[in-house]
Amino acid sequence: MAKGESKDRRIPWHAATELVHAGTLRSQFGETSEAIFLNSGYVYETAEQAEARFKGDEEGFVYSRYANPTVAMFEARICAMEGAEAARGTASGMAAVAASLLCHLKSGDHVVSARALFGSCRYIVEDLLPRFGISTTLIDGRDLSAWEAAVKPNTRAFFFETPTNPVLELVDIEAVSAIAKKAGALVVVDNVFATPLLQRPMKLGADVVVYSATKHIDGQGRCLGGVVLGSKEFVDENLHNYLKHTGPSLSPFNAWVLLKGLETLPLRVERHGASAAALADYLAGRPEIERVYYPGRSDHPQAALAKKQMAAGGPMVSFEVKADKRSAFRFMNALQIIRVSNNLGDAKSLVTHPATTTHHRLAPEERAALGISDSCIRLSVGIEDVDDLTADLDQALGAVKG
Repeated sequence: MAKGESKDRRIPWHAATELVHAGTLRSQFGETSEAIFLNSGYVYETAEQAEARFKGDEEGFVYSRYANPTVAMFEARICAMEGAEAARGTASGMAAVAASLLCHLKSGDHVVSARALFGSCRYIVEDLLPRFGISTTLIDGRDLSAWEAAVKPNTRAFFFETPTNPVLELVDIEAVSAIAKKAGALVVVDNVFATPLLQRPMKLGADVVVYSATKHIDGQGRCLGGVVLGSKEFVDENLHNYLKHTGPSLSPFNAWVLLKGLETLPLRVERHGASAAALADYLAGRPEIERVYYPGRSDHPQAALAKKQMAAGGPMVSFEVKADKRSAFRFMNALQIIRVSNNLGDAKSLVTHPATTTHHRLAPEERAALGISDSCIRLSVGIEDVDDLTADLDQALGAVKG
């Protein structure tokens, strides 16, 4: 079995160092890069040792559906980055979202959720949870009074993402967490758009943070993965057994890919964010653009909150092309570097049309309430040269006039 690093830290580490070294396990071969343990099971020296492992009297791996050395390294590393006590990797971001809620809730409980959610997250809150007798209330996450008014005696969890997908609304994590604490509710935050480098929900009062590691953590469109972070008590008493018995486990190979992604996350996020800020400013000055959504700009409706809880504006920009869906499609189809994809957080710049992809299952009036128009486009800014990206936007905007 892999052994942990034996050297004690003499100085504290910054985030970039944590993301290269934290949680490293090395085998007897002393490999530099983390090893991929592709095994499903483990052998024991004796039957007594197997019994002790299963009873929890001895630490060690039992079965890779429960835990695996490569997955454990990924979990430990992102814990160090996030400042969390414990974490569990999952097969995808949506597995992480579902697990974070279902492991905690039971029939008769109530959840308050912001209505501005990624389409699959909204499905879990609005359609899946009620099938298990868990009632839900969707509210405008920006409105603190709405959170307070929605609380019931059986409210057990608050759930929201910030910034939101796709129009980058913000939820005041600290204020909403304070309301939840008074109600005795768990606060679960989807932090995927901000990444762990630009926003730290736990420091602002959140109890649980979830990520689609498929996005910026991998950062190159190579694999699926997710992670749930929280207190040791939450992970040990709720999350671990849920994952153990339902099986949405992160594969060791994908965990290794995500470990490699974490090493370069600070470099990529810095480049993503700098380019996103520049492109947001560029788009805001174009006559073909109706509106730009970017938390780092002073014209964002919640710019003050963005400065309070985010280290920077982030890697995502959304905007509305003047006219209609036809103009939006014409613009997207004219892009040459930036590609059309529903994924995000990639080294490659990607655009999507939320109304017909990620949020297509919502009724038109529901999309309108969320500010998702037929001319809305979501841009995930990559790490290409920003001048090339600007030139690509420029020539594509010319197609809108045609």
